[in-house]
Amino acid sequence: MAEKPTAVVAPSAPIYTGPLPFVTTVERLPVTVYDQPVDASRAVAREIADLVTSRALAGKQTVLGLATGSTPVGVYDELVRLHREEGVSFKTVVTFNLDEYWPMQPDALQSYHRFMREHLFDHVDIPTAAIHIPDGTLPRARVLEACVAYEEAIRAAGGIDLQVLGIGRTGHIGFNEPGSTSESRTRLITLDSVTRADAAADFFGEWNVPRQAITMGVGSILDARKVVLLAFGEHKAPIVRKAVEEAMCSQVSASALQHHADARFVLDQAAAARLTRFEAPWLVGPLEALGLEWSDALTRKAVIWLAFTVGKPILKLTDEDYNEHGLQDLLSARGRAYDLNIEVFKAMQDTITGWPAGKPGTPRKIRSLAAAGKGATPRSQEHPKRIVVFSPHPDDDVISMGGTFIRLCEQGHDVHVAYQTSGSIAVWDESADRHVDFVEEFCRVFDVGTILSPGEHSAGEIADKIRGFLRTKSGGAVDIPELQAVKGLIRRTEARAAARYSGVKPERIHFLDLPFYETGRVRKKPLGPDDVAITARLLEQVRPHQIYAAGDLSDPHGTHRVCLAVILAALEQLADRDWARDCELWLYRGAWQEWEPHEIEMAVPLSPHEVERKRLAIFKHESQKDSAVFPGSTDPREFWQRAEDRNRDTARLYDKLGLPEYEAIEGFVLHRG
Repeated sequence: MAEKPTAVVAPSAPIYTGPLPFVTTVERLPVTVYDQPVDASRAVAREIADLVTSRALAGKQTVLGLATGSTPVGVYDELVRLHREEGVSFKTVVTFNLDEYWPMQPDALQSYHRFMREHLFDHVDIPTAAIHIPDGTLPRARVLEACVAYEEAIRAAGGIDLQVLGIGRTGHIGFNEPGSTSESRTRLITLDSVTRADAAADFFGEWNVPRQAITMGVGSILDARKVVLLAFGEHKAPIVRKAVEEAMCSQVSASALQHHADARFVLDQAAAARLTRFEAPWLVGPLEALGLEWSDALTRKAVIWLAFTVGKPILKLTDEDYNEHGLQDLLSARGRAYDLNIEVFKAMQDTITGWPAGKPGTPRKIRSLAAAGKGATPRSQEHPKRIVVFSPHPDDDVISMGGTFIRLCEQGHDVHVAYQTSGSIAVWDESADRHVDFVEEFCRVFDVGTILSPGEHSAGEIADKIRGFLRTKSGGAVDIPELQAVKGLIRRTEARAAARYSGVKPERIHFLDLPFYETGRVRKKPLGPDDVAITARLLEQVRPHQIYAAGDLSDPHGTHRVCLAVILAALEQLADRDWARDCELWLYRGAWQEWEPHEIEMAVPLSPHEVERKRLAIFKHESQKDSAVFPGSTDPREFWQRAEDRNRDTARLYDKLGLPEYEAIEGFVLHRG
């Protein structure tokens, strides 16, 4: 195929390198990668604004194809900013949205009509008459006619100048599920089970997700003159690789963009991670052309990749293994296999520690600490240490690092746990109803709440109000405040029980209830100064030696991302404090996946007994037992099973590399701010 320009990652913007034939033989369409989603969103928004402005100056309208979901929100936020602060006008814009659930009322929380109004249309000057979104209220008998009319309206407008897309985990664009052909047009389609599972959080349960949707077809999308597909987060990485590097097929509708004359993918680093030029760049071409060199980190990644590829422990790799698997340049740059093997083996060996906060009187061997200048400071030798474990939701602490959590307490450290959000939207209505029943019975048995002051409500009255709401609650409706409070209390008591079981003293259990989260619905408020102030106050109070936080970029709704951003913002405010300069920030992974072996900088091995204790801590979260299939997953296993399997898999990988064999391992990465 013809050469196309591609781009390589940079700290805040892509670096254009010109045509790279050795890359385009792997990637079948152009890909631009940014460090962070916000950088990508701003660049795409600027491209849209420039297109609109230039066409308006030429007396032409601009026809935009728009997408919904969490991915394009950053683009819409930036377009609103450009309108308000830089005077960009959208009066000459005509819009056509990709899709809408069917059936769906336009004012419903999950409606794409409402989504577009709240995120864009209500904040810019696009004429109402110029906005087109499929109608989810139509009776089935009229849907076909409306779909034909939608196609005709696009043609009458002159066709779409620029189409914005996201990509689903099945590879769908719009709601073009697996099997959609390149000739498909706007139509009613039945949603795939994975798509419905991914939407479950928006509807407060998969059973509330509509089974059908109206969507523009793949052919409709390919008619656009320019297409920009955005994808952010590690959970998108596998499907991005399929769409970009594998042959076009109807099972991955996004792969049809390979045959578009002007289509490109815009990714963050996490979504690009599985592309060959990032996962194994030595297979693509000269590292210099990709802006890379054989650093210690890339060498470690390559050697571990080779060990898994040939099925050998690190110390058994030979010169021939390197030469026969595309790593000749590594041998030339770094020396013979024998030396490389020992270097990487020792680096991996040094990640393993049974004392994550340090052993009294013993220097810590973790190389990443020495590299960051934190390994030999007076504070690093103190014992016991003050530690804060941040948990975005009330169970992330024990699910993600429960073994390490327990060990830190057992080793005598001053361990605090801070639950950043209530997690109340993850409690099923049935569980809340059961707890309300318990409280009502408790009050009856102990004669509590029978004598009230004016204006007070008895437990029975509150229970009746909650039950009355539950009887009439529609699918996906926001809970009344009383029910939200009950669900928050359920999560709080479970978290407290798990923390106490892990060894945390009651006075060191903190519930931050960060304001950004407490909306009662899946869509959250933007991160604000109050969130940062609450976090900073806790850190200043504890003055920790170590912080543990979720570094999971796969969270489909962004709570983990925001919670980490809060911590980083608070630490930036406190950067001049003596304790903050030496404080270690270790990142664990959430429930979605573990760090890759080459990424892990501290590996905490768990014994069979510790695995069992971690499981029992997770069991304290009884309300989450039926939440095992969470948004973004079709995995039927329960949380404790996924956590154990993930930790055992990490131990098996270490074993395959020739390192000691353990029952399980929890992995961490040191944040370098």
